[in-house]
Amino acid sequence: MSHRQKTAAKSLQVAAGVIKGSDGKILIAKRDESLHQGGLWEFPGGKIEAGETPEQALCRELKEELDIEVCSAAPLITIHHRYPDRAVTLRVFVVDRFSGSATGCLGQPIRWVAPNELTHFTFPAANRPIVTAARLPPYYAILDDQVSGGLMQDLHKFLTNGIKLIQARLKTSSHADVASFLSKAYPLCRAHDAVLLINSAVDFGNAAADGLHLTASDLLALQERPAAYRWLGASCHTLAELEHAEKIGADFAVLAPVLPTQSHPETAALGWERFSALIEQINIPVYALGGLAKEDLDAARAAGAQGIAGIRAFLGD
Repeated sequence: MSHRQKTAAKSLQVAAGVIKGSDGKILIAKRDESLHQGGLWEFPGGKIEAGETPEQALCRELKEELDIEVCSAAPLITIHHRYPDRAVTLRVFVVDRFSGSATGCLGQPIRWVAPNELTHFTFPAANRPIVTAARLPPYYAILDDQVSGGLMQDLHKFLTNGIKLIQARLKTSSHADVASFLSKAYPLCRAHDAVLLINSAVDFGNAAADGLHLTASDLLALQERPAAYRWLGASCHTLAELEHAEKIGADFAVLAPVLPTQSHPETAALGWERFSALIEQINIPVYALGGLAKEDLDAARAAGAQGIAGIRAFLGD
């Protein structure tokens, strides 16, 4: 058992909800000044009582605090955090369907805010990875020049299919071809409110993008987060790589391969059980990659993943 797992076993167990309205806004509440971490904003929830599952605690707390009935909740992320005076484990769910009109039943101020506005509010330290998870979409599509028959065509497919997070993994393209593609791709992504990251192995010079996706080797070569990137992702295959991604402040990681893949059939797959055990030990969102389809999202979330990453998975109609 890892140090973090031992800490989790002795920590205060809390269920929390990232509650999404039909307009995509997220509900946050302000903690009473008299409470631990009082005066800060939080995602609503509360202590998991003896004999309760996290889902049961979530439903009870949201009824008591907000007078809403949860209709649908899916796991989002688990956070293990140690404050100076206590350790907390947060079991966080996305609540995208509920009945009733949310109100602060305990007198607490509540607000509905757009996901990109969450960074304007001050949350307890344990909530910060939840803010990132709440802002990230469930799908992460990869444009790979070794797989694609036409990069621009594939990008249009991704965007038409509603993908909001895309990586340009153009490792075999020339600098001129990369620059030409990104000059068209970045404005197109902006127009579709999609985020574009460039793989760190790509010779992209000063091309515009929203962030950087680190290869595993580039990740391990860093001791701190590189400046000037709004989003930072990282490719991981081991616990050590995941821990390093968290250490340098990566926003999210991709862990692979979960299932056998066409591109690397010789590589041993992790399987969902091993995948879940690894990501339970870190505090950043993790996408599952390898042999997966969009339809595997529920299985990925059940294993603790932020969502699904892939290439071919998002090119269908």
